[in-house]
Amino acid sequence: MSTIQTNAIVDAAGGNTATINGITPNAATVVGRNLIINGDMLVAQRGTTATGTGAGSSYSTVDRWRNQKSASPLARFTETQSADYDAPTGHSKSLKLQVTTANGTIPANSFQYIDQFVESQNLSHLKWDTASSGEPLILSFWVKCSTAQVFAIDFIAYSAASKYLTKNYTVNSANTWEKKTITIPADASNVIAVDNSRGIRLRWALTAGSDRTGSGGVDTTWQTSAALEFSGHVNTWADSVGGTWQLAGVQLEVGTVATEFEHRSYAEELAACQRYYEQTGAGAFAKANSSTEFWIGHKFSVTKRANPTASIIDPNSYVRVYEFGVADRNSDSTPTISAIIANVNGASTRVGTFSSISAGDTGMLGGKDGDSGASTFAFDAEL
Repeated sequence: MSTIQTNAIVDAAGGNTATINGITPNAATVVGRNLIINGDMLVAQRGTTATGTGAGSSYSTVDRWRNQKSASPLARFTETQSADYDAPTGHSKSLKLQVTTANGTIPANSFQYIDQFVESQNLSHLKWDTASSGEPLILSFWVKCSTAQVFAIDFIAYSAASKYLTKNYTVNSANTWEKKTITIPADASNVIAVDNSRGIRLRWALTAGSDRTGSGGVDTTWQTSAALEFSGHVNTWADSVGGTWQLAGVQLEVGTVATEFEHRSYAEELAACQRYYEQTGAGAFAKANSSTEFWIGHKFSVTKRANPTASIIDPNSYVRVYEFGVADRNSDSTPTISAIIANVNGASTRVGTFSSISAGDTGMLGGKDGDSGASTFAFDAEL
C-alpha cells in the first residue's frame, strides 16, 4: 500500500472555523466553487479502460479529461478509471495512465498531456477585464507517479489574443499520493468571452521535447507566447514500460488558498458531463425514410453546450429497430449515420442500411439480443 503526503491548511489563529476565500473549508453546504467538472473522476460514459492512448487526441475513459499529443514517436498508455485510489480524502476514483510503449527520448516539437477546458461563460465572475478587482485562481489536485520528478502544468486563457502561463509541481516520493496546489494570477488584459466557447484550458504535461522544456523558467504573469510551454518538465516516468501516473481530486476555485474538495453527487456530476457528451440507447422512436433508412429521434437528458455531432458506439454492432405492427425485427449489422438534424435539446439521425421496410414504417430503437452495448448513439459537444 502506498503512503500519503499532504499539504496542511491552517488558519492564522490556529482554529478550525476560519473563513478562507469567503468559504469555511469544511462547510459541505458551500457549493459551486469548483470550476472543474468531474474532478473526482466518478463519471466514465465512454468506458473504464482504453488501450493505446497517447497516439492522438481522444476522450477515452473519464469524462471531460482528454489525452492529447502533438507528434510522434511518443509513449503509449493504458488509460483507466482506477479504483485503487487510497488517499484518505474521500475520493474513490482516479484517472490512471500506465506505460505500455516506453519512450525516454522525446523529439523536438513533440509532447503529450492530459487536459480539460473550462467553458468561458462559467468564468465571468473572475472579472479579469478589470485591473483592480480581477480574481486569482488556485488549483489543487492529488497526484501519484511511479517516479519522483518535476512535472509542468500549463494554462491557456482564450480571448482575442490567447495568453499562456506555465507552472511546475514536484512529485517528491515515488508511488505516493501527494496533494499539490498552484496559484494562478488574474490577467487584467485578458477579456474572456461570456459564451459557450473555450475559456481556460489546463494541461498536465506527460512528456515533452527539449524545445518545450528549456530553461525559460515558470511564469509569474500571463505571457503572450506559448514558447517553452512545458518549461522545467522532466521526461522520466514514461521511459520504462509499467510506469504509472495518476490524477484525482482536481479543484479550480477563486482565491489564493485551496479549500476542501467540493464533492458533488454522481447524478449532478453526470448531468454536468452530459452537457458535453451523452450516450443514448434503446427506446428512441424510429420512422423509415425509405426502403433502407430509418430516421431515429433522440431526446437529450440535458441541454448540450452546442449542436452535437453523432456517432454509433461500436459500428460493427447491430442497430435494431422493432417495427410497430411487424412480426419480425429489422436490423442493420454495419450501421452508418448518413445525416443528422440536431439542436441542443435533441437530434434525429438517419441510419442505414436496413432491408424489407417501406417508407413511413415506424418503430422503436432496440438492442441486439444478448448485446446490451448495441444500438448506442453518442452525441459530442465537447469544447
